[in-house]
Amino acid sequence: MVRPSLNDLAAFAAVANHQSFRRAADVMGVSRSALSHTIIGLEAKLDVRLFNRTTRSVSLTQAGARLLARLDPVLQDLDHALDTLSEERGTPSGALRINANKSGARILLADVVPRFLDLYPDVELDLVSEGRLVDIVEQGFDAGVRLLEAVPKDMVAVKFAGDVRFIAVAAPFYLKGKAGLQTPDDLNAHCCIRQRLPSGKRYRWEFSKRGAEIAVDVPGNLTLDDSDLLVQAAVDGRGIAYVPEYFARSLLKSGQLVTVLDDWCPPTPGLALYYPRSRHVPSPLRAFIDLLREVDRSR
Repeated sequence: MVRPSLNDLAAFAAVANHQSFRRAADVMGVSRSALSHTIIGLEAKLDVRLFNRTTRSVSLTQAGARLLARLDPVLQDLDHALDTLSEERGTPSGALRINANKSGARILLADVVPRFLDLYPDVELDLVSEGRLVDIVEQGFDAGVRLLEAVPKDMVAVKFAGDVRFIAVAAPFYLKGKAGLQTPDDLNAHCCIRQRLPSGKRYRWEFSKRGAEIAVDVPGNLTLDDSDLLVQAAVDGRGIAYVPEYFARSLLKSGQLVTVLDDWCPPTPGLALYYPRSRHVPSPLRAFIDLLREVDRSR
């Protein structure tokens, strides 16, 4: 038997853990065809089939599952050893992949990322912004950023940027001459700019006041899937939008937007960076967390 290379084994582990040649190739920074060729070569060297393949799925054979169970801890120990060398050099290096929602990415880019890149030029930061909540382990990310309430329970969460408010906003000229709003039910008499969630479902606006909670499937003839677009549509007078305050702050200051139902929009627990509890924390991620906490304390 020809002994496989470390690159062969790392490629196998990536495909096995992601259960996808495409996702594993993206994480490793190689083409799907090159990765497939590596796996075919590995199976030939070992003289055993490691994967069951169909046009739609990839799964481990029994032999593949046994190999992964023994190989994963070894590769994690190797990562730890290499990371220790990075620590001895005194400067974190390597790749750091973070998956964030749009508001989290904007805050990080404004307050944390520039300082981080200046302090640690040997780190390659890959910040992916998307609305849907992904499995960061399966997708090959070191950490994720979401609202604290959305962080999976088996993750370590580092809260930052304070609480967040979702607010209802509209252009003053849209509200002129229209009935006032006292409760969320009054939205039914208005045109609202609705939001489509990444799951495809339409978002029901959520309000609370003195223990009373209400979710409203608001009326409206325009649905968008991006907070910046929602804010812009409200500025253009298309109706009332419901967005994180961060996206509308400058327009509220300039008077292009005003809030409605303000007393029904209390702050809620804000953003958190999260990462797997059971895995070794690489030095680039530890450095990023330390800087995130430092910036948060200075706010």
